[in-house]
Amino acid sequence: MKLQWILGGVAAGLGIAAWGFSELKKFELKEYTLPLLPKGTLRGEEEFRLLHISDLHMIPGQQTKIDWVSALDTLKPDLVVNTGDNLSDKQAVPDTLRALGPLLARPGVFVFGTNDYWAPRPVNPFKYLLGKKREPSYVDLPWRDMRAAFMEHGWYDGTQARHEFKVGTVRLAVAGVDDPHHGLDDYSEIAGPPHEDADLSLALLHAPEPRVLEKFAADGYQLSLSGHTHGGQICLPGSRAIVTNCGIDRPRAQGLHDFGPMKMHVSNGLGTSKFAPVRLFCRPSATLLRITEVD
Repeated sequence: MKLQWILGGVAAGLGIAAWGFSELKKFELKEYTLPLLPKGTLRGEEEFRLLHISDLHMIPGQQTKIDWVSALDTLKPDLVVNTGDNLSDKQAVPDTLRALGPLLARPGVFVFGTNDYWAPRPVNPFKYLLGKKREPSYVDLPWRDMRAAFMEHGWYDGTQARHEFKVGTVRLAVAGVDDPHHGLDDYSEIAGPPHEDADLSLALLHAPEPRVLEKFAADGYQLSLSGHTHGGQICLPGSRAIVTNCGIDRPRAQGLHDFGPMKMHVSNGLGTSKFAPVRLFCRPSATLLRITEVD
């Protein structure tokens, strides 16, 4: 009887793992509408389309992911925001650029996460589920080449930087920090309110760490964009996160929420570490934020 229980448990575990692996290719597009723009900003247009992508964690040969991400260009976003962790392999930059190719022709801004800088390492699942921070591998990835390609196509690097620019009729103020999950950020370098003439102000950070979100909110930014959590990655039914892998609370591990006076969007992300290729009740996704005028 004991052997039967053991074999039954093993079979159930393998079944769950197989299902979780199959979920990696079931990409979804999430959509939200946010009235944030002053009246008259759009000059007759219906909305400003912001496409938020994060956590590609690209591995060479992921053709389904490349095709799906490339096709997001058909949404005709006005602005693309990439909140980091693009890589999961030293050889992944070419396929990352293939996936993002059409989107790189559109206005964009990005910040990086630690998995842009350093290669992933094997994960102890118990340590992950206990929410303990994992030390980076410190094995360098070719992020400088990727950054150069992004910037050559006209995307702004928002890592520890502030930018003011115009897309169509919308004046943007964007500020970002380096990955706060491992203390790479220095808010003092970008501190202060967004430009007073901006129609839309965006705060960018790879990991939604409350200590940094609080500073962006206090400075008056309207919308923060981040990833890192993978939406919880291994969730309970209803996409309820078990852990967030950062300081944000579990109910706000994915989707659109309030953070004080500021709106906050946390992406489910489009990939996982190559050492943890499984998702449960938390499909990979990108998000289209339809920014409209305030009523």
